[in-house]
Amino acid sequence: MLLHMRTTMILPDDLYTQVKVVAAEQQRTMTSFVEDALRAALSRTQSMPSVDYHLPEAVGVGGVLPGVDLYDSASLADLMEA
Repeated sequence: MLLHMRTTMILPDDLYTQVKVVAAEQQRTMTSFVEDALRAALSRTQSMPSVDYHLPEAVGVGGVLPGVDLYDSASLADLMEA
């Protein structure tokens, strides 16, 4: 038995329009078009070799650049909202 999950996606208007047009041109539903696009994107992601990233050590307040103090929650919240 196949199980399906209904979800809501928020897309920019231009992307929604492009998907709708291409799906109609291919005589497909938007759902099948988006499903295939997501499967293709996941396939590419899974087939990519993993890369080990090394970030330089930060110097500054709390060890984070540029001067973000992780111990000052009010300042951190302000920065996250900006």
